[in-house]
Amino acid sequence: MRKLIIPLVIVALVAGLMSVFVVDEGERGIVIRFGRVLKTDDDQARIYQPGLQFKVPLFDRVQLLDARIQTMDDQSDRFVTSEKKDVIIDSYVKWKIQDFGQYYLSTGGGNRLTAEALLQRKVADGLRAEIGSKTIKEIVSEERERVMSDVLAEVQQSANDIGIEVIDLRIKKINLPEEISESIYARMRAERETVARRHRSQGREKAEVIRAQAELEVATVLAEAEKTARVTRGEADAQVAKIYATSFNKEPEFYNFLRSLQAYEKSFSNKGDILVVDPNSEFFQYMKEPNASLN
Repeated sequence: MRKLIIPLVIVALVAGLMSVFVVDEGERGIVIRFGRVLKTDDDQARIYQPGLQFKVPLFDRVQLLDARIQTMDDQSDRFVTSEKKDVIIDSYVKWKIQDFGQYYLSTGGGNRLTAEALLQRKVADGLRAEIGSKTIKEIVSEERERVMSDVLAEVQQSANDIGIEVIDLRIKKINLPEEISESIYARMRAERETVARRHRSQGREKAEVIRAQAELEVATVLAEAEKTARVTRGEADAQVAKIYATSFNKEPEFYNFLRSLQAYEKSFSNKGDILVVDPNSEFFQYMKEPNASLN
């Protein structure tokens, strides 16, 4: 009896170990039974979440699949634009498994290389259709975002048949063959130079307008200032003349005396001058008898 118990225990232990499997974090497990994916009542693949799981030993085989977001860094590919010109485009795709059962069947057992090869073909087809309807100028300008959005929507729909959800698609780089690049750069340079010349011309025109306005304002201010100065000088001269006339009427003799002193001062201010005047002239009357006329 004891001889039978030990083998039974060993068999039970082995069967128990064979019925247990562990799904790591970031993975999902599906069970293959008799070559078919084990499904639930609603005809969906039975998904085993991370943790300790159980299966039927000998009959079931576990296939672990990576449930994390994957990055497919696509290689460069050549496409033809609507102008029948070649462009070389680098792109990348973010994707993850959506339907694990469909993914397993479509990729020949969950092979990632097979999945990315199928996905790459779909991305290339989508890009070829979009690039073929656009010009080079549209592709490298604001139309680039629209191209990526349209290709993403198309690839998301077509990738459902391999159980993949495409999360994002981006064009990393757009290269042109050398002969096309030179012609495009020359045309773009000519366009930029035309725009620059137009801006410089507009700038010079505005500068002339501003300069003319400034000169007009300066001339106006100077004219007003000159007018004001002349009016002020005229009023001052009139006031001075009025004061002189009033003073002369009140004290004509004193006024004559003051004027004579001013004449003496101006006449004898320069020592190098020689003045020839008759001493008996009226010019010297206040010097000979300074008080004669004031009495």
